[in-house]
Amino acid sequence: MPQEHRSTTPDPFDWIDERHERRRRAGLLRSLRPRPADSSLLDLAGNDYLGLTRHPEVVAAARDAVRRWGAGATGSRLVTGTTELHTELEAELADFCGFEAALVFSSGYAANLAAVTALTDRGTQVVSDAANHASLIDGCRLSRATTVVVPHAAPDAVRKTLDDFDGRALVVTDAVFSVDGDAAPLGELATVCRERGAALLVDEAHSLGVLGDGGRGALHAAGLAGSPGAVATVTLSKALGAQGGAVLGPARVIGHLVNTARTFVFDTGLAPAATGAALAALRLLRGEAARAARVRAVARELHARLTAAGLEAAPPDAAVVSVRAPSPQAAVRWAADCRDAGVAVGCFRPPSVPDGVSRLRLTARADLTDDQLDTAVAVVTRTAPHASRPGDASAPPPPEGPRRGR
Repeated sequence: MPQEHRSTTPDPFDWIDERHERRRRAGLLRSLRPRPADSSLLDLAGNDYLGLTRHPEVVAAARDAVRRWGAGATGSRLVTGTTELHTELEAELADFCGFEAALVFSSGYAANLAAVTALTDRGTQVVSDAANHASLIDGCRLSRATTVVVPHAAPDAVRKTLDDFDGRALVVTDAVFSVDGDAAPLGELATVCRERGAALLVDEAHSLGVLGDGGRGALHAAGLAGSPGAVATVTLSKALGAQGGAVLGPARVIGHLVNTARTFVFDTGLAPAATGAALAALRLLRGEAARAARVRAVARELHARLTAAGLEAAPPDAAVVSVRAPSPQAAVRWAADCRDAGVAVGCFRPPSVPDGVSRLRLTARADLTDDQLDTAVAVVTRTAPHASRPGDASAPPPPEGPRRGR
């Protein structure tokens, strides 16, 4: 029998216990909370902005896709994983958003990694907004390019950075930032990029289906859709209620990604159910343009009523309404109290917030009724910690770790 050495052999994962305890003490410990299919909670935490994830036509399209194509794509897109359904979705996405071509990925995260890494190399300078989503940040890290992080929503800082660099450059920004719900100054950024010969990459995760004519996105709203120097990424898991992501842009850019983007070449294609559901949702959005206007109106109403009640909430440019909390612990308690009262809200804490300020994040939905709005506002205001009122919020310094989660 081999001799037992457990008492003397170092545990290679001891460090995890220390990190766990540190997060617990700081009020930053996260855990999974499985939800039932028939939850009675009023959902202001998810990203189903247009109320399409359970729409009968979207569900039926997912079911029909599984019956026709099977449960999985069976392989990478370059082998057996591209179906006629994928090409339909790509063509309709590009047409709807105003771009030459589109390429569908298994997630929005994979789409962002693909776009940043495939459009840069060691000789490229990437200029990234300080509040960008984690998927863009990770794309910058993986790109091997020189990355300069500039202050949030600061076109002049982008201009100065590009002036100091002589070479190929890519400016990277969210269209709508997922923490506070503010929109990027895309018109000014596009002007800077044109003047300096830089490309512009915009993550439309929180703007597709919400901003622009009929929900065509922030680039479309800014008159930049189809610009030869602009590329967009989108997710199919928010306004379109399904799963997956896509990159949209000039046809030559999409062709380049097909040949070089590792999260496309080496990943299994998006499952037929998600592809069919996203296509059905896109067609519903095209036919029901009022959904986009409705979700923006709901967000504005939430903000107006919460601030009138004395809470500190950021003005929403799209569907996200962010309400500040005095501490991570208070944010967790506040979200739990809301849940106990029947309303699910998001809870953002460091390191998911770049400024270290914890907050509740409410996501507006186009299908919320007036009674549901009344309930949401009443619950959030009734359960609010006193120090969440304007002027009382404190911002603890963010701990080490990656920033910006959705």
